[in-house]
Amino acid sequence: MGDVIREQRARSDGRARTFTPLEQRIDAWAHRRTRALAENAGPWRLRALELVVFTLKQAWACVFGASMLALLVLARLLYPEGAPVARADALVIAALALQVLMLALRLETLREMGTIVLFHVAGTATEVFKTHVGSWEYESEGLLSVGAVPLYTGFMYAAVGSYMVRVMRLFDLRFTRYPPRWATALLAAAIYANFFTHHFLPDARWVLLVLVALLFGRCMMSFRNHRGGARHRMPVLAAFAGTAFFLWVAENVGTAAGAWIYPHQQAGWEPVPLTKMVAWLLLMMISVVLVTLVHPPQALRTQEERL
Repeated sequence: MGDVIREQRARSDGRARTFTPLEQRIDAWAHRRTRALAENAGPWRLRALELVVFTLKQAWACVFGASMLALLVLARLLYPEGAPVARADALVIAALALQVLMLALRLETLREMGTIVLFHVAGTATEVFKTHVGSWEYESEGLLSVGAVPLYTGFMYAAVGSYMVRVMRLFDLRFTRYPPRWATALLAAAIYANFFTHHFLPDARWVLLVLVALLFGRCMMSFRNHRGGARHRMPVLAAFAGTAFFLWVAENVGTAAGAWIYPHQQAGWEPVPLTKMVAWLLLMMISVVLVTLVHPPQALRTQEERL
């Protein structure tokens, strides 16, 4: 029994070393408070603490995306007309400064940067094509762009990658019945291709959505809010749907801030249709595959890990 406890502690300490310094402090505080409440408080206070820790870690996982949204809104509200630097270029500079600052302050790891770069490349390629065919458009002013796409758009895709990498780490995600990675890669490639080909060929998004449901329908995700904490389970598809919803909310904020607009918003801002959540859910598949290239999905291996 002692060997099992030491093995668990070693795994926990190993995971803690992958945290940034701020994440280590959050996790250590949650661990201490949980142990104290377990001795002196009832189950409701423990549940309340778990909810607080979950919220804090989710907020921290979203820090890059939330910062990007804040920059978009502030640029819309406060950036002066006629400034010597175009607003789109100012956003590129601000996003780059934010990325450098997070690395310099050790709020982000170099390993995360590998995934973020992949999101930059894949996202920018999609944006160049989509703006060319008129799916949406950006303001035309600015020099820091690729075609009609300002370079800050790559940081918006990187925000999705940053969130997913952080969630994998912060919540020590484990999976049961995770599908073969080659199958997820093939499906993600088909989804990515459909973003381009549906302009010329029949749109396969509903078929692809069914394939996502079949591939991940039995997959369960296990997470815990802090080291040594109890594990919680939820279907992976539910996590995909929840993330897609919040991305749809962020998209509404971004278009309201004028970061980009859809054709139906030309005469004035209108909410993005809820059907766009399907596109975001499919994008989640691409995101998952890119993240698992750097952070392979881990399975629950022992009964002790399930406790």
